[in-house]
Order: sequence, then C-alpha cells, then structure tokens
Amino acid sequence: MAINGIKGFNDILPGDVEKWQHIEATARRVFELYGFSEIRTPILEKTELFCRSIGDATDIVEKEMYSFVDKGENKVTMRPEGTAAVMRAFIEHKMQALDPVARLYYMGPMFRYERPQKGRYRQFHQIGAEVTGVSAPTVDAQVLTMLTHFFAELGLDEPSLQINSLGCPKCRPVYREALKSFLLSKIELLCEDCNRRYETNPLRALDCKSPGCQEATKGAPAMLEYLCPECAEHFEATKKYLELVGTTYQINERMVRGLDYYTRTTFELVTGLLGSQSAVAAGGRYDGLISDLGGPALPGIGFAIGVERVALLLAEKDFSRRPDLFIAALGDEAHAEAFKIMSALQRLGAAVEIDYEGKSLKSQMRRADKFKSRFTLIIGGDELARGTAPLKDMDGGTQSDVALNADAIVKVIKG
Repeated sequence: MAINGIKGFNDILPGDVEKWQHIEATARRVFELYGFSEIRTPILEKTELFCRSIGDATDIVEKEMYSFVDKGENKVTMRPEGTAAVMRAFIEHKMQALDPVARLYYMGPMFRYERPQKGRYRQFHQIGAEVTGVSAPTVDAQVLTMLTHFFAELGLDEPSLQINSLGCPKCRPVYREALKSFLLSKIELLCEDCNRRYETNPLRALDCKSPGCQEATKGAPAMLEYLCPECAEHFEATKKYLELVGTTYQINERMVRGLDYYTRTTFELVTGLLGSQSAVAAGGRYDGLISDLGGPALPGIGFAIGVERVALLLAEKDFSRRPDLFIAALGDEAHAEAFKIMSALQRLGAAVEIDYEGKSLKSQMRRADKFKSRFTLIIGGDELARGTAPLKDMDGGTQSDVALNADAIVKVIKG
C-alpha cells in the first residue's frame, strides 16, 4: 500500500517550485532595497511564546496550534506565525544593543490545524517583514509602500491596500466597551465562536464570516470614532505620507486583526480573485509586543504575505526554466564529445541537456522540443571529423556552424 502525504501538507513540485522561487527572489530583491536583512528562526518554539504574544483568546491559540510535550517535558509549538519568533530572537540576542532600529525579513513554513481549502493549508508559507524601534508614521507608510512595491514587481496590480487603526491601550478599551454594548442586544445573532469571544475578544465579530455576525454588526461603532488624539494624529499622518508617495489605499473600518498584539495602523492587501480567501498579505503595528515578551519598550510594525495565495494569483504565468542548449549526438564517439562539451559549458554558466540513452536523432529532437531548449547542437561522425557542428537557434529559426569547443559555443548561446 502506498503512503500518501498528510492532509493539508502539500508537496511543491517542479513546474510550481520555480514560481515560488521567483516570489522569494522578488521579495529578497525588493526588501533589501529598503534596507531589510534576512533572519531565520526555528520552526519549533516554546508554547508560551505564542500564548503571550498572540493571545489566549484567539482562535490560533485555542484551536489551531500544533503543540505537544517533547521528550524533555517541554511544551513546544510549531510556529503558527512569524512575528513572535522574530521578536523572540531580537530580544534573546540583544539586537537592540547594536541598533534598536532593526529591519528584518523572513520566509518559511508556518503551521495551523484548520480545514484545508483553496489558499489555506495546515502547513502554509509566509514571507514577512518587521521593523523595530520607530513609532513615526513615516515608517508605517514606508512599510506599506514596500509591500505594494513587491506586488507591483510581481506584475500584480489587482490586490488593493486597505487600512484601519485599532487605537492603543488608552483608547481601545473605551471602544471595546461601546462595541460590547452594541452587540449585547444582538447576541442571539452571533455565531458560537463570537458568543464565546464576546467577553474576551469582541472585536473579532466585526470580521467574522458568519451571516448572522455580519447582520448583527451592521451599524456597529467604528474604532476610528474612538481614537485618542495621539492615535488619530498618527493615522492621519500615515495617510498623508502614503498619499505623498502615491501609494493608493482604502479605509476599511471593519478590519480587525486576529492577533492580540496589534495597535494603531493595521492593513491588508485584498483581492476578489481567490473567493473567500481574499487577503494575500496583512499586518500592522505592535508597539507593546516586544516589552510584553520581556524585551525593551520598543515599538514595531510588520506584515506577512501568504505565499500560496500569491502563487495562485500568478497561476497563468509560466516560470519553468528552459535549457540554453540541447546537444543531440549520434554514435558513441559523438556521445562522449557531447558529454565533454556539456560539462565544460555548465562550468561556464550555461544550462545544457543531452540524451543519455543513445536514442535516435528524431527521438532526441523531440526531447529538445519538450525541454523548449533555446539552441540545439547536432554532433555525428562528420561533425567530429570537421571539428564544427550546426547550432540552431530554436526561437529565431536560424542556423550556423560553430567550433566544437565550449568557449566558442558559449559566446553564441549566451550572446
């Protein structure tokens, strides 16, 4: 009996993996233009890290985390998100001593136990970025501009930026009580989860997908109406700087984040192309998280991009690689020469394929077509005797003889 993979844990096969590599390479290139450096954290962390950062009343901690006790009796969790792990590393290695303003990005797998569906899996992948040590709204605007720049570099202009403010510990409790009072008269319309979270996390009713919750929250008060003067000024300044650099946005008063650590600016990039999984990137400011985790009182802001969802948006684009050259060889001597030339060209940076099994010329040319090789070179006894062979440009349809040595060939195929 064959052993299949675990539900919600997907293989990424050749043909798709090139698309992922393109997404990752684009992120590295764009983020490093903005002064970000890559950080890599372990997949496994202490469970306490996520309970303290994400919040005990969140769906992630209550229902979705892959947690277990290891052989040393330690409670550990496979990371469900990246920010907490990055902040743990920032604090543990005292990175603020070098510079409290850190610009860090990461990429890798995350894990949550939830119902697998299009764009949402139990092992999923994120690319994220975090900035510490700056509370100025210019940083909010720059982070959002960098995020939209990344999508523009991928050729994706459909995801649109939505922003909101969740206030701060001074003004959010007032709003929370106002929202609870509003929801109390409609409590019977709320779903089971929102009923359970009514006391601990009532804001989640605003973005619940349940029809009853959507009906119940119509006309609910907005956090923007309750912002303290400092939070209101920060939000207005963030909008001003976004407009200054031409980063377009929409205000979404119903946007809340599922993680407790967010304050002030929150945002999502949303699309209508993926059904219910509309958010392809999301994040916000988390000015109290670093100190809550035992670090210095430094502000922070960041985001995470869902790689699976971005890959779905790029579904129509072909990122498969094609070799520079396919060498067809007829006879043992020609095959040995083809192998020699292939190895030399690969050392010179050319991607080369040959036939390894001595098949007919017709069969070899079919294989060259399958690879979509840019050039083909045919070597037989006559070509060996002459020391030259016909090199065909498969895109342009032209053909010319070339000397049978790697230096001469690479000049043509690499232009």
